[in-house]
Amino acid sequence: MLTRRQLIKTGAVGAVALVAAAYLAGPAEERTVLGAQPLGFLTSHDMPIVRAIAPAMLGLAPGGANPSLDELVAGVDKAILALPIAVQQEVRELFDLLQNRWLRRWLAGVHSPWADVRPDEAAAFLARWQDGAFVLLRTGYQALHKLINAAWYGNPKSWAGIGYQQPARVMEVLP
Repeated sequence: MLTRRQLIKTGAVGAVALVAAAYLAGPAEERTVLGAQPLGFLTSHDMPIVRAIAPAMLGLAPGGANPSLDELVAGVDKAILALPIAVQQEVRELFDLLQNRWLRRWLAGVHSPWADVRPDEAAAFLARWQDGAFVLLRTGYQALHKLINAAWYGNPKSWAGIGYQQPARVMEVLP
């Protein structure tokens, strides 16, 4: 039979083990520079995630007058920085979840590191999350979808592909 003293000791040891595991498993807090532009939210660990899933989500073919993946990453960073702090914290949790190799493999179904993910593998991941049985997965997909689309359609280089032309009076006001 378990005594009260043994229960307290076991609980304390378990709590210390959980704190240590969370500390060791958590990504390092770092900010990175993309080209000459410093990023305010995304880390060097987040960039391969955006680079891997953006082409699959947007259906991009290589080449063309599209924004580069670096411009897309910078746009996602800018979109995240425009969100309220509470939402930014949730986005950070999403990126941290996707960075964890075990969760990436078992929850996202992506076995290779994000830098090595093939477009068909990224598309399969997005389809699983878009139609997932869990609300958390669908919400994660929707967050990624909105951020990547905000970065894509916010970049003037993508406008020609959809036939959008900014009205002249608006262009006169913009820097």
